Amino acid sequence: MTDQPRASVGAGKVIAAVVPGQSSRIVREAAHYAALSHAELIVAHVDTTRFVAFEDPDGYVHSSTVDVAGAAAKAALDEVRRATAEALGESTVTWSVRQIIGDPALALIQLADEIDASLIVVGTRKRGLGESLREFLTGSVAARLSHRQRRPVLIVPQGEPVGAEDDLPWE
Repeated sequence: MTDQPRASVGAGKVIAAVVPGQSSRIVREAAHYAALSHAELIVAHVDTTRFVAFEDPDGYVHSSTVDVAGAAAKAALDEVRRATAEALGESTVTWSVRQIIGDPALALIQLADEIDASLIVVGTRKRGLGESLREFLTGSVAARLSHRQRRPVLIVPQGEPVGAEDDLPWE
């Protein structure tokens, strides 16, 4: 027995956190869980080139830009929309795409609180030196999500699994 009631079916939206070029499996898995719970799917792209400068009491967010990246952020959002539409094809799940700003884990937590999400779906990181460096500096988004908020986090593998004898991506 728990001290908090479980969410009823359809009680909250499902968030799929994606980046351009990421495996479509993340969106498809998130759509699967949204369909099971009769929930709306929110596909979220985090623009890390902007950050929240301050927020008005009415919720309007004033942002600052790390550098001149407005066109790149728009292109990334357009790519996420296109890839989502392609991945979901004939799916009957109601979905939308949103771009949020700032630190990925914190921005996803704020979005989840705002829309009363019941699940956050993220993908594993890509292999490579650049991704290893990014994770070393900022930490794993999935790990930070699992420790900083109350919702379940589903981590979807992006590629082929690593064999028992093979080095893990961060090794």
